[in-house]
Amino acid sequence: MTSAIRQLSEPFGRLGLRFAGLPDGEPLVLLHGVGMQSEAWAPQIDALSDLHAVYALDLPGHGQSDPIAVGAQLPAFVEWLQAALDALTLDRVNLVGHSMGALIAGGFAVEHPDRVRRVALLNGVFRRDDQARDSVLARAGLISAGTFDLETPLQRWFANSPADRTARDRVAAWLAAVDINGYATAYDAFARGDMVYADRYPQISCPLLALTGAEDPNSTPDMARAIAAAAKGQAVVVEGHRHMVNLTDPKTVNAALVQWLKTPTHERSPA
Repeated sequence: MTSAIRQLSEPFGRLGLRFAGLPDGEPLVLLHGVGMQSEAWAPQIDALSDLHAVYALDLPGHGQSDPIAVGAQLPAFVEWLQAALDALTLDRVNLVGHSMGALIAGGFAVEHPDRVRRVALLNGVFRRDDQARDSVLARAGLISAGTFDLETPLQRWFANSPADRTARDRVAAWLAAVDINGYATAYDAFARGDMVYADRYPQISCPLLALTGAEDPNSTPDMARAIAAAAKGQAVVVEGHRHMVNLTDPKTVNAALVQWLKTPTHERSPA
């Protein structure tokens, strides 16, 4: 795996990324969630780089990427992704997003269908109910005010299995290292982003996978099924796992991604 920095077009500054795999392989681009970094995709990079050119990107204000403008909302993150793909000279890609990354990936598939072969939304949020929206907006307000509670997301994201405890330690380290301003901007866009492109998901015509953990209280199985229904895609619910399912059950997630990557791009994925 190779780490690199690329300069993006104005106003997005530098892009941090990790690359592995076949330079001439079909490109696979991975977008992590709020507070994480590209290293969070390590199990998927290891599993999928044998056949693909895998690019794991640091979101703005995370890892080695420069921050986006304070107050930026989801469409600005979609524009950032376009600039990132342009800088990497990637035309049509397979696009995987987790959590906030899923919102960006879904928005990009809507706005730039000609550049997306397939899209996979892991632990994505979709049309929160009023109670969930009020809760996440309240947390966004606290983070913007400088209150950074590390323990609350960890309690939501992980159970107490050995796999969860191992992943939790890694995730805690990434959260502790994140730039608070970059985190606050991304989280606010995440909190307000679940409805931005939701009405346009039926426009997505490429093969779509919506995957989540059965015990994820925020990116729920019902949301995954609703995403898949809207885009005529496939929903996968991983039993016994929560929000960081790509780390706590990489074997199941990787198998689902391999099957998704085999779906012919001229067809929708099976419902």
